[in-house]
Amino acid sequence: QRMNGGRSTLIAGVLDVTDYVDAFALASPWLHFMNFAFSTGSAAIGLPNDAAVGVAYGTMINDSMYVIAGFTDTNGDPSDPFQGFDNFFSDNEYFKSVEIGWTSSQERLIFDNTHFTLWHKDRQVEAGVNSGWGAAFSYSRYLNDKMMPFVRGAYADDGGTLLEKSLSIGVGYQTTAFNGLAGAAMNWGEPNEDTFGPGLSDQIALEIFYRISMGKRFAFTVDAQYIKDPALNPDESTIWMLNGRARYAF
Repeated sequence: QRMNGGRSTLIAGVLDVTDYVDAFALASPWLHFMNFAFSTGSAAIGLPNDAAVGVAYGTMINDSMYVIAGFTDTNGDPSDPFQGFDNFFSDNEYFKSVEIGWTSSQERLIFDNTHFTLWHKDRQVEAGVNSGWGAAFSYSRYLNDKMMPFVRGAYADDGGTLLEKSLSIGVGYQTTAFNGLAGAAMNWGEPNEDTFGPGLSDQIALEIFYRISMGKRFAFTVDAQYIKDPALNPDESTIWMLNGRARYAF
């Protein structure tokens, strides 16, 4: 529901919290970077699954400042999204967030954006995930409708996140309007001891990609990643990955 002349929005029901928490123009793994270190939360927010039942509200405070707050169930299951309504009132395990940010104008909120996010997550008893909280920040600016440099980071205290501390720098470049898109980024991350246990080395991730549109509905992306001391595979000191992604919209 839009209110206040379109300056305020209320959403409720089965939500994807990545639509409003730590939003970032290059965050979609279907369209942009594939490594979650460059996605919503910089791999250091204890995000619920898709299909989280809850409510969120956002409003422009003035022409440049905005605030967004959300309250959702943490135990959503995308394969059974409506089960979340039972979870919401029976489990009492919630994810809460509040974000304040700056943009050059409401119309460019996703392009020219600086924000600070706080979150808290209740303990998930059945899933065996401890409660946690954290903070994230993001800066991005779309220059000449071509280039988007960004700096993003986050800190987490438990909450089942992959990383406890995370810092990313990178850039996206629109080679042709609504056609070619290139991206390159680097992330430093400290694995979350609550998730992986102690003793892991800090992780370094590098990623580059190029996405080209083939007609109005089809796009193909080539992607390369280098990960040093991967937290998810501690037996390896380095990993290289070459990836391809095809997407058809209809």
